[in-house]
Amino acid sequence: MKKIIVYTHQDCLLKDNGPNHPEKKERLQVILKSIQDISCIDIEIKKAPLAVVDDICLAHPVTHIHNIFSLIPNFGLVGVEKESYADTFLCSNSKNAILRSCGAGIAAANSLIIDNEKRVFCAVRPPGHHAETVRANGFCFVNNVAVAAKYLQKKHKIKKIGIIDFDVHHGNGTQEIFCQDKTVAYGSIHEHPLFPGTGLQKEVGTGNIFNAPIEAGTDGKDFIRILENRILDNIDKFKPEIILISAGFDAHKRDPLANINLESENYNQITKMIIEIANTHSQGRVISFLEGGYDLLALSKSIKEHFLGLSEN
Repeated sequence: MKKIIVYTHQDCLLKDNGPNHPEKKERLQVILKSIQDISCIDIEIKKAPLAVVDDICLAHPVTHIHNIFSLIPNFGLVGVEKESYADTFLCSNSKNAILRSCGAGIAAANSLIIDNEKRVFCAVRPPGHHAETVRANGFCFVNNVAVAAKYLQKKHKIKKIGIIDFDVHHGNGTQEIFCQDKTVAYGSIHEHPLFPGTGLQKEVGTGNIFNAPIEAGTDGKDFIRILENRILDNIDKFKPEIILISAGFDAHKRDPLANINLESENYNQITKMIIEIANTHSQGRVISFLEGGYDLLALSKSIKEHFLGLSEN
């Protein structure tokens, strides 16, 4: 079994979204406890560093980042979306949480290349895959996966990166950032219609975007079949040097924000399928980033299954 490096930080627990918000600190607390309870895998937990703005600017303009940070209140919450239904909030502790979440991916990239590690998980919040180049939304401010991908390319000269997104919501931010970038293949399986409303199959970028919208009620068997045929086969053909995962666990049947019926065990099979591609093309190198997942029991069980899959030789 492969060792798994986990990057996380207590600052990520300080991000507050107010009462009854689904993206809450308990999500990360449950995940960290579940990881620590896994005895059959060699897991090393490390502190995520603070990302520097220069690295974040590989995916987002500096003016956009400074604008987000300028909105951070001394107390209370500030919504960053223009829409009336805004649910992406900044609190007084947001800056370090955002920087740690992004910094985890940068540290993970260095672990793969410099330390020759093979499997890394970023246990962080806020999540990132909805964050577009100049738009924060969907609980996301900085696109952690996108920054890590750009960093791997610039700092470590990685030429081809595959991003696989099995969060139940489409990663509109990741798609927008890479839709004209042939060096990155992005594949997403997601419920549709559902927030954010993007991710139709006809959205193909320059031939590097692979979307698999699925209907409410889809079960694990059909989910995995569609994932393999529409996403994984295309990533396999792309032959990425490194695979990044947007690991959302909100396609679970218990999740309150969606209507897909995965069982916790399905995440083991999904992860093993991704590892098989990584072993074939990417020297087994995978970084997985926590995205969504809003039922605590489902998160607890699903993360263990994901780790069992990540640890596969």
